[in-house]
Amino acid sequence: MAIDAAIDLGTSRTRIFLPEKGLVVDEPSVVTVDLKSGELAAVGQQAYLMIGRTSDRLQAVYPLSGGVISESSLVEGLIDTLLRRVISPKLSMPRAVVCMPGEITEVEKRAVISAITGAGVRRICLIEEAVAAAMGALTDISSPHGLCVIDIGGGTTDMAVITLGGVAVSRSIRQAGDAMDEELIRYVRQQYHLLIGKRTAEEIKMRIGCMIPGSRQGKMRVKGRDLLSGLPSWTDLCAEETAEPLLNIARQICGSLKEMLEETPPELIGDISADGIILTGGAARIAGFDKMIEAGAKLTVRTAPDADTCVIRGCGEALKYITHNPHDTKGIINPIAEYF
Repeated sequence: MAIDAAIDLGTSRTRIFLPEKGLVVDEPSVVTVDLKSGELAAVGQQAYLMIGRTSDRLQAVYPLSGGVISESSLVEGLIDTLLRRVISPKLSMPRAVVCMPGEITEVEKRAVISAITGAGVRRICLIEEAVAAAMGALTDISSPHGLCVIDIGGGTTDMAVITLGGVAVSRSIRQAGDAMDEELIRYVRQQYHLLIGKRTAEEIKMRIGCMIPGSRQGKMRVKGRDLLSGLPSWTDLCAEETAEPLLNIARQICGSLKEMLEETPPELIGDISADGIILTGGAARIAGFDKMIEAGAKLTVRTAPDADTCVIRGCGEALKYITHNPHDTKGIINPIAEYF
């Protein structure tokens, strides 16, 4: 007996969707490696908790960067471990729909295919993240009507104008959630001479992060190492302070959006003007982000429900397009690799 799966292999999180079961895996894309044996000591949430806390023998790493694979063997181990948690060894390995950024090279694409087939998947169909996000936001992408989607993930921000089940024009930039974390680390270091880690920066972003001063209230105690004394220290960071570093990334996203809209056919621009822009991805939940994009693009922006899981739910919806005929996928997915 065989079972299909949808896989969102993200820079920050890896998610797996199974038919009739829904989202069964949602864990950080982190692995911990035993440096002496070369084996994986932990995967997912367990490995994430080890970041910054490992011994000399262990190393916790993100094997993906900017939406692409940097350590192929580690990604293979990550996918294999997570699949084995939810799929019985008695079942044959699944066919899979896998999403990826819209603008990656053939070499980067082949690295994804190699890592996933190495985990035992016998057939791979690819779908662009923006298309999956639109499907996950429960929109009709098959009609002759323009639809604009922006998906802000961990490693990349993917945006596209979609019509008739395909992409009319798109952009993919490596300025997203991880870049926001780096900006927050830099801000705290410059303003308070306090060195914090990536996990702390991510927590700041999601707990008190805002794009527009005043759009969120509150404080968060941030702990780290004082760069002057070298001793443990802390500071209370206000929500309004996060606007300055986060705006640096938001402006780059708005700039790419404007470039994409300039290339969009007039008829589709008319549709987008009437319907607005759909915002998805984990970073879409940052307070004031939608208003920031509205001000830059002069268009209505709405954040999709369950924005952080739109891509994987769209991948799950795309499973119905997997058929034995590689030319009968309605253009939604691209079956570029088959292993029987």
